[in-house]
Amino acid sequence: MTLVGLAGILLGLGLLIWLAFRGWSVLVLAPLAALIAALMAGEPLLAHWTQTFMVGAAGFLAQFFPLFLLGALFGKLMEDSGSVSAIAAFVTQKLGTRRAVLAVVLAGALVTYGGVSLFVAFFVLAPMAHELFRAAGIPRRLMPAAIVLGTSTFTMSALPGTPSIQNAIPMPFFGTTPFAAPGLGLLASLIMLGFGLWWLNREEAKARARGEGFGDGTPMPTERLAADEVLRERATTAREFDPAEIAHGAMTDIAPPVTRAALPLVVVIIVNLAMSLVILPALDTHYLAETRFGETSLAAVGGVWAVISALACAIVTVLSASYRRLPALRATIDAGANASVLPAVSVASLVGFGAVVAAMPAFAVVRDAVLGIGGGPLVSLAVATNLLAALTGSASGGLTIALDALGATYMTRAAEIGLNPALLHRVAVIGSGTLDSLPHNGAVVTLLAVCGSTHRDSYRDIVVVGIIGALVALAAVIGLGSVAGSF
Repeated sequence: MTLVGLAGILLGLGLLIWLAFRGWSVLVLAPLAALIAALMAGEPLLAHWTQTFMVGAAGFLAQFFPLFLLGALFGKLMEDSGSVSAIAAFVTQKLGTRRAVLAVVLAGALVTYGGVSLFVAFFVLAPMAHELFRAAGIPRRLMPAAIVLGTSTFTMSALPGTPSIQNAIPMPFFGTTPFAAPGLGLLASLIMLGFGLWWLNREEAKARARGEGFGDGTPMPTERLAADEVLRERATTAREFDPAEIAHGAMTDIAPPVTRAALPLVVVIIVNLAMSLVILPALDTHYLAETRFGETSLAAVGGVWAVISALACAIVTVLSASYRRLPALRATIDAGANASVLPAVSVASLVGFGAVVAAMPAFAVVRDAVLGIGGGPLVSLAVATNLLAALTGSASGGLTIALDALGATYMTRAAEIGLNPALLHRVAVIGSGTLDSLPHNGAVVTLLAVCGSTHRDSYRDIVVVGIIGALVALAAVIGLGSVAGSF
């Protein structure tokens, strides 16, 4: 029976991956795959759909939907106010064509570390990178990798305090903050950034030596991408912004001064830090132990509260600083709010599928195999998050599935050997941001389309800066963390 149950899990997962890559909605595929797994295990179908799948999905939404909502709303306000464009233009103008690759990387890093949604950054950075690379004579094929390095590596998973949803997911499981293991996070960030820049500069130099220029191709128009339903279905499981809403709202014709544009990003960082390390620890939160608040603790909710507060304050800041530069405020707010819904529910559906799989008797074999990987809990946690992020094509979905199934076990093992949960947090987040960038990942497909490129032309460089660099950083964090602990 165990073999049949394992076959059911693999069949359900295979069906989910195969059809999702072809643009089928995860909202339908995830419960269908879960029911296939339950059917082959001889488990009650309706009970698993309503009591396991839906409870798992609803639990994810209850914990993290405010982050999806505020993050998408903030990103749309920053886009339509011209703030993202102003910041990116300032960085690219200051560094110029001689340092075009660095300019694109830093512009992406600034806006995403400040809380701007990934797809918003893509649509702003791609046209700027296009003009900058053309003027500098750098091959167009390197554009996607430069944008990935700045937006989807260290600012997503390693840099302390990043408000990304991936950095928030481990906090309720491990009782950590967005600034978990800051020293190791900074080290990992430097490795990812340094390795990626080394590779891109190497490729630029090789291209110049053989006389390769910018080449042909133009970015895909926003309207065309927003209308691509297959691309949209892939994208919404990968990141927290529905690209169909990019075309909605109205963008200002007059960009704000760069100091005003950057102010909300500074607010995100400062408020996040203050809430995590000063304000929340000083509050009396004994009421959280009451039944009406779910009998929880500040350790379980404090990290999410810190990021929510930071994004809320940043939204107020951008509204105050750029109100007159938002020509259709209600449409912008509606688009931002709507952009959060499909990604949140899509990822929640993946989590619901994971909850059903974890409830199958055959899953004990998978759990024991993962926990039995040599190297201790850090290595097995890294393998689990890598594998699930790769299979689902979603860093947030794979990470949540792994921690829902194994988070409590890792906490128990950490307590037994005196391992700081902050180290588990950082390893889990970096692990989720490595193999999630396989070819079927919605963010990769979207970025290539936005840049007017293809997998054949640009994916090799994405692999080097987005996967290999992250794996090197992950290995360094595990090695140093195993010896020196969390710092």
